[in-house]
Amino acid sequence: MSLPAALSSWRPPSLQRARTEVLAGLVVALALIPEAISFSIIAGVDPRVGLFASFTMAVTISVLGGRPAMISAATGAVALVVAPLVREHGVEYLLATVILAGVIQVVLALCGVARLMRFLPRMVMVGFVNALAILIFVAQLPYLVDVPWPVYVLAAAGLVVMNLLPRLTTVVPAPLVAIVVLTALTVGLGIAVPTVGDQGALPDSLPVLGLPAVPLSGGTLAIVAPYALGMALVGLMESLMTAKLVDSITDTHSDKTRESWGQGVANVVTGLFGGMGGCAMIGQTMINVRSGARTRASTFLAGVFLLILVVALGDVVARIPMAALVAVMVMVAVGTFDWHSVAPATLRRMPRSELTVMAATVVVTVTTDNLAIGVAVGVVVASVLFARRVAHLVTVEGVLEGDTKTYRVRGQLFFASSNDLTFQFDYADDPERVVIDLTEAHVWDASTVAALDAITTKYASRGTEVRIIGLNEDSRRRHDALAGTLSGSH
Repeated sequence: MSLPAALSSWRPPSLQRARTEVLAGLVVALALIPEAISFSIIAGVDPRVGLFASFTMAVTISVLGGRPAMISAATGAVALVVAPLVREHGVEYLLATVILAGVIQVVLALCGVARLMRFLPRMVMVGFVNALAILIFVAQLPYLVDVPWPVYVLAAAGLVVMNLLPRLTTVVPAPLVAIVVLTALTVGLGIAVPTVGDQGALPDSLPVLGLPAVPLSGGTLAIVAPYALGMALVGLMESLMTAKLVDSITDTHSDKTRESWGQGVANVVTGLFGGMGGCAMIGQTMINVRSGARTRASTFLAGVFLLILVVALGDVVARIPMAALVAVMVMVAVGTFDWHSVAPATLRRMPRSELTVMAATVVVTVTTDNLAIGVAVGVVVASVLFARRVAHLVTVEGVLEGDTKTYRVRGQLFFASSNDLTFQFDYADDPERVVIDLTEAHVWDASTVAALDAITTKYASRGTEVRIIGLNEDSRRRHDALAGTLSGSH
C-alpha cells in the first residue's frame, strides 16, 4: 500500500483500544527493567547497557518490524552469546559486534532467510514454547531463594490478584494492578524485601549516539565476526519463532522478511547508542499480547515508558518489590506453556515420533539454556524421523510378463529410501529384458540416481537389458543430468 493510501485509510484508534495499548506498554516496561538488568549482569556489562538496548530495540522495531505488538529488547540468549567477548575484550568490542550482527541480519533478510520458517515442524514449535515457559519460570527461582519470608507472601498475593481480578474486570491489566498494590503495601508498611533497585544502578541520563572505540582493522573484524554471526542467527531464530507464535495467538499474519531486516536495523541503532543488542522477547511479548495489545503503539510505548521510568522516575521504580515482578513472570510462564500438549489424552493419541521431537527440543533447550540450540536439535531430530518414516513407504513389486520382468517402484526415492533399492532385484534369475517402472515414484537426489546406475550396471554385467520408464519431468531432468556421471556408480 502506498503512503498516501495508507494515510487516507488510517483511522484513529478507539478510546478503549488506546487505553489497552498504553496500559499494556506500561506493564511491559515495568517487566523489562529487572530482565534487562539481569541480562546485563549475564553479559558482564553495566545495567545501563541492557536498559538502553531495551529502549532502542523496542522503539526502533515498533516502526520497522513486521509483527505488531511484539516486544524486542535485550535478551538472555544474546547475553550468553556475547558474554565471552566482553570478558576478553571489553564493552567497546561488544558494541562493534552488535552493529555487525545487525548488518548480517539485514543481509540474511534480503537473502530470504525468513522463508526457512516454513520448514519448522509444529512439534518443534510446541517444544520451543514449553521450554521457554520452563526457562521463564526457572529464571524466577533465584528471587525466591534465601529471601525474607514476606517475599513469599507478596508473590502469592500477586498471583491471587492476577487470577481473580480478570474475573471482575479487564479494564486495567491485572499485572499492573498487582505491581502497584504490592509496591504500595511494601512502601506503606515498611516491609523490607528485595526491590528492583537492588538489582543494579539505574541510568540517570539519556543514551548518546556514538561509534565504538575500536580499531577499524582486520584484527577487530576477526575478533567480533564469530560473535556477530552467532548473535545474528540466534536473534533471528528467536524473533521469527516469536512472531510465528504471536501470529497463531492473534490469528493474524505478519511480514517475516520485514521483521528480519527490522531486527537488523534495530541492532545497528542499538549498537550506535551504546546498547548490548537484542531480539524478540517471548516473555514480554506474551505479557503484551495477553494484556490485549495488538498494535505497534504498545511496543513503542513500552520503550518510551522504560526510559521515562528508569531515568525520570528511577527512585520510584527502584522501590518496586521483586516479588511483584516474579509473580507476573510466573503467570506468564503458566500461560505460555502448552498444557494441551502434555495432557494424558494427547500423549496417548500423538505418534511417538512427534513426542520425541517435542521432548528433544525441550530437554536440549532447558539443559543448554539456549533456545536456538534446542530448536536446531529439534529440527534435526524431526528431519531424521521423517526421513526414516518415508523411507519405509517405498515398495518394489516384480511381475514376469513373457520374456520381460517389470519392477514397479512406488514411493519417494531419496538417500534414506534408495540405499536398499539395489537389493530389491533378482539379478541372477531375471530374464534378458528388465523394465524398471517409476511411474508411481519420484527421484529426489543423486543418491537415487547412483542407486539406479548401480542396478543397471549389475544387470549389464550379466548381459541383461534394462529400461527405466515412467519418470516424471522433474525426475527425468535429474536422472538425465546425473546418470553415468557419479563416481562409484559403475
